[in-house]
Amino acid sequence: MARLRLGPLLRYVDEGTATVWVEASRPCLAEVRCADGARGSAHTFQIDGHHYALVPVTGLTPGTTTPYEVVLDGGTVWPEPDSRFPPSTIRTPAYDSEHTTRVVFGSCRWAAPPADEHDPVGPDALDTLASHLAADPEAERPDVLVLLGDQIYADETSPATQEWLARRRDLTDPPGTQVADYQEYTRLYYESWLDPEIRWLLSTVPSSMVFDDHDIVDDWNTSAAWLAEMRETPWWRERLLSGLMSYWVHQHIGNLPPSELAADPVYRAVCAAPDGTDELRAFASRADADPASVRWSYRRDFGGVRLLMVDSRAARVLEEQHRSMIDPETEAWLRDQALDRAEPCDHLLIGTSLPWLLPHLVHDAEHWDAALCRGERGARWARFGERLRRRADLEHWAAFPASFDRLGDLIAEAGSGPAAPATISVLSGDVHHAYIAEPSWPDAAAPTARVLQLTCSPVHNSVPAGIRLGFRFGWSRAGRALGRALARHARAAAPRFRWRKTGGPWFGNQLMTLTLHAREAHLTLDQAHPDAHLHPTTHRTLS
Repeated sequence: MARLRLGPLLRYVDEGTATVWVEASRPCLAEVRCADGARGSAHTFQIDGHHYALVPVTGLTPGTTTPYEVVLDGGTVWPEPDSRFPPSTIRTPAYDSEHTTRVVFGSCRWAAPPADEHDPVGPDALDTLASHLAADPEAERPDVLVLLGDQIYADETSPATQEWLARRRDLTDPPGTQVADYQEYTRLYYESWLDPEIRWLLSTVPSSMVFDDHDIVDDWNTSAAWLAEMRETPWWRERLLSGLMSYWVHQHIGNLPPSELAADPVYRAVCAAPDGTDELRAFASRADADPASVRWSYRRDFGGVRLLMVDSRAARVLEEQHRSMIDPETEAWLRDQALDRAEPCDHLLIGTSLPWLLPHLVHDAEHWDAALCRGERGARWARFGERLRRRADLEHWAAFPASFDRLGDLIAEAGSGPAAPATISVLSGDVHHAYIAEPSWPDAAAPTARVLQLTCSPVHNSVPAGIRLGFRFGWSRAGRALGRALARHARAAAPRFRWRKTGGPWFGNQLMTLTLHAREAHLTLDQAHPDAHLHPTTHRTLS
């Protein structure tokens, strides 16, 4: 009998359809059977000896919640016998005037150690969210959990994973305690997603995900010089291809609606092959050789809420004189989706792992460094700028000045006119703390929508003292003055708009929740506490 190795993960959900992701122990027919009679099935596909299925479930009734079970080759494998958690359910929305959409988001999650071991970075915000929902079946559940990058850490493995790696290969050989291939990537997902609270949470709350650098390696695609050096490293190609392959399997395909997935040539080829490893590896090779040929970005709609998840890692243009956070193809896609007036939305959410608006000193430092690297102050300064860019992680939107400006222009345009949304929120993580920033434009260019940068991380990670000090100083008057001095040295043009911090910074393991109803928006920040509760730190009405 086939066993359930990983999952189930409830991924895409709309009014009548859902997808459920599973990994099985061998080839089999995977089925999802709902208590209300809705069901779906899919045969597993094989990647490097692992067997996966993404099961489309149809016939669901809008506005209902139904328990489900997972069946492999006729045998029920989920829920587990004697589980301490409530039944996993699929909750379908009914997008009418009364519907409220709840979006929970965050990023940067180290896998939590076993419950009987000391956790050096404190309680996991996802674990505590799971405990809260499991303890109160009547609690309001998120419509979607948006994970904005660093779902796994390929370059910062746990002691338990390092012991496992040492049984597999010599850790004195590069890449040492970092993961090296597809099999080792699967170990990271097991460690993270077999956590009992996380496993149950992901089985009952739909999720949307996008990668950031640690899903591959710290500073992934920082610059053309960085990439050239990595490509000379013997272990890099296998690491990158394995990272992209495992991301496609474990995260990306679940982001897509069944209709889009059915038309995807890579998914069809992988599912049709007796072993889809070669097909998926060829796809990852194309993504490496020609990043613009692959779009990892995607759109999700939740009634009047539109979520655009933007790949701000693999889609970069790195040539120094033409640097761009996203390639022209991705930028055109983003523009089309943000300005889609055929289907107007009440709230537009742009998910990008890296914050668009940063503390003013950090913004100006990144803008200054970008000018140095372009050679604005000569070759010597350019070499200094490249070294600084890598050491200080100066690679956010501000480090791609033209992209920063174009995103601001697009947001202003999308937020203007009679069909404009009430709010436009840029959802980000990466920087291991949380804050709210709000831009303002000159009157003639000001959008009617309220625009916000909502940054929330980490879900479960450390927050070094230097980050706390640096980001607090970055928002200060002295920090702004230093930033302006750097901008003058770089001969950088002033931004076309201003922004200010309107909340934070907050430090700790945390999640943000956007509650969206009609044209109204409300924000909550919850921090994890050792007593396994989420403590509501702040509540804000946004519109």
